[in-house]
Amino acid sequence: MGTLSNLISIVEIDSNGFKYSGFEAIQAAKIFSNAGWGPVTTIAFTDQKDLDTKQLFHYGADKVLLLVHPSFGTYNRWAMIKALESSIEPDSTIFMAATIHGKELAASLSATLDAGLASDCIALEPGENGSLTAHRPVYGGKANSSLTLETDIPRICTLRTNVFRPENPDTTRIGEAEIREVSPTSDLIEKILEVSKSGNKKDITEARIIVSGGMGLGDLSNFKLVEELAEVLDAAVGASRPVVDEGWRPYSNQVGQTGRTVSPDLYIACGISGAVQHLAGMSSSKCIVAINKDPYAPIFSVADYGIVGDVLEILPLLTEEFRSLLKP
Repeated sequence: MGTLSNLISIVEIDSNGFKYSGFEAIQAAKIFSNAGWGPVTTIAFTDQKDLDTKQLFHYGADKVLLLVHPSFGTYNRWAMIKALESSIEPDSTIFMAATIHGKELAASLSATLDAGLASDCIALEPGENGSLTAHRPVYGGKANSSLTLETDIPRICTLRTNVFRPENPDTTRIGEAEIREVSPTSDLIEKILEVSKSGNKKDITEARIIVSGGMGLGDLSNFKLVEELAEVLDAAVGASRPVVDEGWRPYSNQVGQTGRTVSPDLYIACGISGAVQHLAGMSSSKCIVAINKDPYAPIFSVADYGIVGDVLEILPLLTEEFRSLLKP
């Protein structure tokens, strides 16, 4: 079978190197490569010409393209789009993670290229004659919709994180990255003047474990119990909307329909009643543990394990137990 599409995966880079969600984008592209659609080209934006790209080949990239410019040390949407335009063919199918930056970049790129866009995908299927079917949640996760993208225009799929888990890296796969220095035009719609980072240690959309707190904690000072458990589990800290509205946690921690959608391996809900908006953002978690003193709290309807009791008494016990079990 000949090449049906120019398969492109876009990976993100942070201070720790390539983000794991980028390897998931490669894995999604490989679904179509394994179906005979052609090789996978992985694109990364960087300010480093000597960036070590071996991980990308290990996780399945057939070709790696580094787009290099000094401004790419930080996320720069319009500069990145300008750099991408020359690399996107009309038959391209592009995969990227549905992170904050990924969703923004995908939407802007879709408008720029007049490309089809399927967002927050949880499953992808190769179709006949090069069509692509994407499955994505709708109505707050109560149903899934199926969207078919045809071949006459470029196509972009953003992927819910922690869904397209990659296979174990194959260290025998090696390759040489192509380095392309780019010069985005100066007439950009927006320019990055300053970057201010919050003190959050982990991005909740990519975390494997999330410990999330709600108003059942009673007071801001009690949120330290959530943070202590999260530290022991090497987890991200999440929060319900009322907690964020009260100013206890930043918006980047908010889980829910009006916040961020997460799909961790383990989600521990501490003092969260389970409003439908919150459930919409975390019900796809693989294992949910709920702690609430109200045995009829809606959170228990989606929980795999429920603990009925005072969260202020239970959290220290859980923390100590995990600390004992996980200590070296």
